[in-house]
Amino acid sequence: MSSPNFDDFDHESHIREAFALAREAAGRGDRPFGSVLVRDDDIVEADSNRVVTENDIRRHPELHLAYRACREYDSAERAEMVMYTSTEPCPMCAGGMTSAGFGRVVYSVGGDEISEFTGSGPSVRSAEILDGTTEVVGPVLNDEGREIHREFDW
Repeated sequence: MSSPNFDDFDHESHIREAFALAREAAGRGDRPFGSVLVRDDDIVEADSNRVVTENDIRRHPELHLAYRACREYDSAERAEMVMYTSTEPCPMCAGGMTSAGFGRVVYSVGGDEISEFTGSGPSVRSAEILDGTTEVVGPVLNDEGREIHREFDW
């Protein structure tokens, strides 16, 4: 079997699913972050931020999806997956994702942009952490992604 051509995936549709999850998270009192894991252009896993409602600092959607993927799929299967995420993975999530070995990560709002909303300083970018492991692509639908953060009461 040949490797999937990630460029043929429906990036905008998958990013919009991540946006819906981010809005769902914000609606229940969590921070506005959502992610989906895609294989063969189909969503196989989805999650949203649950740091506040589960009182668990590890419940970023990217880290939790990486954890679940490592439990449910072998390394060859994970290499054929793309994680679409409303916001670029933070250093903690990107560090956890190095073990998952996804084929690609696609984000909407960059880590360099999120500091505008949160008031925090810029952090290490996910592409630096995932270099040599996972390709990082973005921003995709950046204006729509930024709007979610503008609407959130940071």
